[in-house]
Amino acid sequence: MNSNVLMRVRSIAVRLVERKETVSVAESCTGGLLGAALTELSGSSDYFLGGIQAYSNTIKLSVLGITPESLLHFGAVSEEVASEMAARTRHVMGSDWAVSITGVAGPEGGTLDKPVGTVWVSIADRTGIRSQKLILKGSRSDIRHQSVTSALEILSEYLSEGDSTL
Repeated sequence: MNSNVLMRVRSIAVRLVERKETVSVAESCTGGLLGAALTELSGSSDYFLGGIQAYSNTIKLSVLGITPESLLHFGAVSEEVASEMAARTRHVMGSDWAVSITGVAGPEGGTLDKPVGTVWVSIADRTGIRSQKLILKGSRSDIRHQSVTSALEILSEYLSEGDSTL
């Protein structure tokens, strides 16, 4: 794990522990990399509850409870599905925060509307859900790792909102 990611995870861990809050994840295209990053530190069980690798649509439907209509009308790589993944993960895990990632890591699978590198990250907390679309470049590995780095940055940003000490 690169030092920038580890530094970001430390920052997230400190904020969550100070606030006595927890996080969980739902991952599709990253296949567990986000959960692995969040558990890199000793003591991560103080803030990390768990993750769901919802790589297939079957798991998105049966485990997370994503609506079939969302998958049918918007596709797995969409703001709607990413939002539902985050909301349902927060509910299923009972965490204060949930992060979801869904995207097209490539090298196959891209379309004109959703080319390789299209990724959606959603963050759910008690106030609602916020989503961000990413357009990433590089190899499959690059896109997966950039997705995790971006998700950690977005989570860190949301955790620091209103915190004037940061």
